[in-house]
Amino acid sequence: MSTLGFILLFTFLTSIISLVGVFLLSFRQGILNALVNNLVSFAAGALLAAAFLELIPEAFEHLGETGAIMQFVLGGMLIFFVLEQFLLWSHCHHETCEVHTFSYLILMGDALHNFIDGVIITASFLVSVPVGMTTSLAIILHELPQEIGDFSLLLFSGLSKYRALLYNFLSALTAFAGALSAYYFRSLIFGLNPYLLALAAGGFIYIASADLLPELHKEREPVKSLTQFLCLIAGVLVIWVVGMLE
Repeated sequence: MSTLGFILLFTFLTSIISLVGVFLLSFRQGILNALVNNLVSFAAGALLAAAFLELIPEAFEHLGETGAIMQFVLGGMLIFFVLEQFLLWSHCHHETCEVHTFSYLILMGDALHNFIDGVIITASFLVSVPVGMTTSLAIILHELPQEIGDFSLLLFSGLSKYRALLYNFLSALTAFAGALSAYYFRSLIFGLNPYLLALAAGGFIYIASADLLPELHKEREPVKSLTQFLCLIAGVLVIWVVGMLE
C-alpha cells in the first residue's frame, strides 16, 4: 500500500471513532461511566508512551539537536494549552463541564482538533509507516473516551441522537482536510517532520497530563483506582509492544 493509502486508511479509522455513540445507546449510564473512566486511563498511558517512546526518540534520530527538539516539545504543550483555553477545545468527559455548554461550540472545537490530528497522522507516515501506525493508534485510543464524552454532551445539550451522530461525524471529517493538506504540501512538511513530531509529542503530553490524568485523581475507591492504574499501564504496554514489533 502507498504512503497516501496508509494515511487515508488511518485517517478514516480515526474519523469513524466519532460513530462510537451508535454502540453506546444500549449501555446503562453506570456501565457507560465505568467504561469512560477506564478508557481515559488507557488513553493517558498510550499518549504518554507514544510521546516518550516513539515521537521524541524518532525526532532525535532525524535531527539530533537535543535543545531544538525539547524546545518544540515544550512549544507543543504551550500550543495545546492555548487551543484549549482560548478556542474552548476541552477533553472533559462529564456533563457538568461548563466548557461544553453549547453543542455547536463542541463541534467547532472538535473540527479543529481533528484537522490537527490529520496533520499529525500525515507527518508521522511521511517519516515511516511504523511511526505512522503507532501515532495513529495513540490518536485512536485517545479519541475513544473523548468521542464518548462528546456524544453524551451533545445529547445532553438537546440534540437528537441521530443529529448528534451526524454532526459529530461531519466534524471528524476535517481530519481528512488536515491529512491531505499536509500530504500535498509534503515538500515543506518533510523538512519539518522532526519538529512536527516534537510538537505532537508535546501535545500528547499536555492532553495526558492536563486533561486525562487529573480525571483519575477524582476516584477515591481503592478497587476502581487500581483498575484505572492497570488500564494506564495497559495503554503504555500496547504502544511499547507496537514499537517493538517495528
